[in-house]
Amino acid sequence: MRRLLMVLLVGLAAVSALVWAGSLNLGPVLITREGEQKMVLFFGNPVAVRTEPGLWWRLPLLTEVLTFDSRLLYLNSPASEIQTRDQERIVVDNYVAWRIRDPEAFYRAFRGDVARAERRINDVIRADVREEIGQRTIPEVLTEARDEIVSAIAADSRAELEPAGISVRDVRINRTELPGKTLENVYARMVTERERQARKNRAEGDEEGRRIRAEADRDARITVAEARRDSERMRGEGDALAAGIYAEAYDADPEFYAFVRSLEAYRKTIGEGTTIVLPPSSEFFRAFQDPGVPARSGGER
Repeated sequence: MRRLLMVLLVGLAAVSALVWAGSLNLGPVLITREGEQKMVLFFGNPVAVRTEPGLWWRLPLLTEVLTFDSRLLYLNSPASEIQTRDQERIVVDNYVAWRIRDPEAFYRAFRGDVARAERRINDVIRADVREEIGQRTIPEVLTEARDEIVSAIAADSRAELEPAGISVRDVRINRTELPGKTLENVYARMVTERERQARKNRAEGDEEGRRIRAEADRDARITVAEARRDSERMRGEGDALAAGIYAEAYDADPEFYAFVRSLEAYRKTIGEGTTIVLPPSSEFFRAFQDPGVPARSGGER
């Protein structure tokens, strides 16, 4: 019984040692955990790739095991100045989400060196960013075509890096801003454009004001001319009507008409405080001397 227990303990210890050695890529047992990919090399040549979690066997001493991360990895690119299509320079930085899709192709391209792979990814992404932004204007980069730009960058970089066993999942532009000198140039151009627009608006307003004033002056002259025409016509009609009335009154009673005209002449000539020196026999006062004989029209003045 004790002998059996010892055998079991030795066996358990051996299994534990194999598992521990397998976790360190030592011994005949190969353990692949979640989020890992492992590749077995035989004298430097890939002979097996394990991407699923589990236990595997390998030849110890004669083989080498490399472990690769199967999760998404993130790489931030340093900021750089890029010239746009409208000859302006902007500061752009970006990041990329990527993963090792094919460990064997990744090993053949970079010998398993992740830092070397990141440098290659950064070079490819930066070249694609420079090419896409170089074909766009600043308004397109900032708002109008931003999604289209990052989609094109991701597609181009994905196609270029896929043969190296790298899968580009996403590319995003973090920052797009103008450098100091360019910002001053853009601000000066905006001020110039606003001043030009203001001058144009003022010129159009002055022209419109002159047109409105000219139309108002013309309408005023036309209105005054029409009013004068109508007043002259109405005055003529009134004079004609008055002359007709006078004629009818004279025809009806000439003596009374002459008397009334004499009174009218007195009213217009003799006002308050008026002194007139005339002989009593003057024709002007004949209406007072003899109401039946009116003063002659020639003596009314």
